[in-house]
Amino acid sequence: MLEIVGLLVGLAAGLLFPWTIPSQYSLYAAAGLLAALDSALGGFRARIAGEFKLDMFLSGTIGNAVIAIFLTWLGQNLGLPLYLAAVVVFGTRMFQNFAEIRRELLTSRQKSAKINQDMGSLEEDHTR
Repeated sequence: MLEIVGLLVGLAAGLLFPWTIPSQYSLYAAAGLLAALDSALGGFRARIAGEFKLDMFLSGTIGNAVIAIFLTWLGQNLGLPLYLAAVVVFGTRMFQNFAEIRRELLTSRQKSAKINQDMGSLEEDHTR
């Protein structure tokens, strides 16, 4: 529930206070946003699996964003597109996290249906 409230507050703030990022910082913002999205999906996956730890989530989010922004800065100073390393890594991890979320949600439903089915067959055996 807290996630939905945060999302709604963020959307409302974005609509009420429009803000643009200067073009010279667009690569930095994109790399940082990609790192944040990767961390958000990783946190959601960990929460579904019952392994979520806030300190790990926050340190990972900040660390990933710093690394992505640093790679972007270094690449711009060297004249190399090093931000692509962050795009590839975080993009791949986002797809992996999404696959694990999907797998966890589908298998938990199947497990729950199997348990309910087994419980129903046990009740039928006891009534005979």
